Amino acid sequence: MQARREIRTKPEQRGEEDAAAVAETPLSARWSPEAEIGMRVEDIWDSLDQPQLSRSDKLNSCFDAIPVSSFPQTFGSQLVDIPSDATLAEAVDILSRNRINGAPVRNVEAPEDSSWIDRYIGIVEFAGIAVWLLHQSETSAAALGADEVAAKLGTVTLDPELKPAAPASEAEGAVAEAFGSLPSSELFRKTKVKDISGSFRWAPFLALQSSDTFLTMLLLLSKYRMKSLPVVDIGEGTISNMVTQAAVVHMLAECVGLSWFEDWGTKTLAELGLPLMKTSRLVKVCEDDPALKAFRQMRRRGVGGIPVVDGAGKPVGSIMIKDVKHLLTASESTGHYRTLTAREFIASARQSSGEKQMSIITCRREDNMKEIILKLDAEKRQRIYVVDGEGNLDGLITLRDIIAKLVYEPPGYFGDFFNGVIPMPQNSRV
Repeated sequence: MQARREIRTKPEQRGEEDAAAVAETPLSARWSPEAEIGMRVEDIWDSLDQPQLSRSDKLNSCFDAIPVSSFPQTFGSQLVDIPSDATLAEAVDILSRNRINGAPVRNVEAPEDSSWIDRYIGIVEFAGIAVWLLHQSETSAAALGADEVAAKLGTVTLDPELKPAAPASEAEGAVAEAFGSLPSSELFRKTKVKDISGSFRWAPFLALQSSDTFLTMLLLLSKYRMKSLPVVDIGEGTISNMVTQAAVVHMLAECVGLSWFEDWGTKTLAELGLPLMKTSRLVKVCEDDPALKAFRQMRRRGVGGIPVVDGAGKPVGSIMIKDVKHLLTASESTGHYRTLTAREFIASARQSSGEKQMSIITCRREDNMKEIILKLDAEKRQRIYVVDGEGNLDGLITLRDIIAKLVYEPPGYFGDFFNGVIPMPQNSRV
């Protein structure tokens, strides 16, 4: 599976100069498990004895020499999973209570002694559930609109090609009404997680083996758009770790001060070719638009978050696909969430749940990668928006973009391993 290049190394020599350098390293970078990984990368980085290697080649070589089994544990004593016979309502409750965005789906029909490949059938995420429910609400609204039009025209049936389009405001209202009724519907409370596995972006259970390398892990989390990767041992039936994009960025934040990180992290966004997305392609909603419109835009454009802008076009907040939990878990007293504007939705969510991540964090093109990583890690965010000198939106940077700038895929590295394995749209940035 891996096309490794041979690396010549010189004997490890760590004298008083190296000891002094380590002593100057921040305490957090010396004593955290993540920083231990950084020190291993440092050792390999210093030992490479091939002047012709570029910075990217050296980073690739470093990460290709460290096994995934070394990655720090990301969950406690027990992994949170979702049984395949759980309803959508139960799945949302499990994800909300544990404050996680996704979890592996455990096949309840698998024998007790089954291996991981038979025990788990995929990963369910808030994003997937939201997309499926929005699709159902739009389908229901469209059907309702067609029936009403047919009734007014006095017809029994109407050719799909000739159905008149409802005004935008009426269409939005119909979708809002249909979506608002879903959380209390039989569909939401009785549909099983396993029943919708083919109806939305079902994240495949693509597992890493403990012997795989960090390079494999980083490529899957960046170029191949995986949000999380379970780590398993061949023949075992359990997951030993769950590596996420956020966990990798946290590891990088703990490596500040190490020479290999500083060599890369002090480069500005412009020097690293970021942001990747052009401003003209950035999806956004106005603060007075219905909050539901933000989620519908995310579904249609395949993105995981969307900025909220004021009348002047300046960003004032952010709504993520995971924030759909406020709509799905709203009680009767807070059901008004489903009819609020984007601005009101953000304010209400903050007040009722202490949600702080709906504020927006920004950076400039002249900022360096280290500053971006530290800000994202401190705020526990998935994305940061680039603004110009006047505060106007100038781009977007996601965790995936950051990891993608750390490593590259060597020719033939994966071979045909992914043929038919990851059915994800090319423009997906969820």
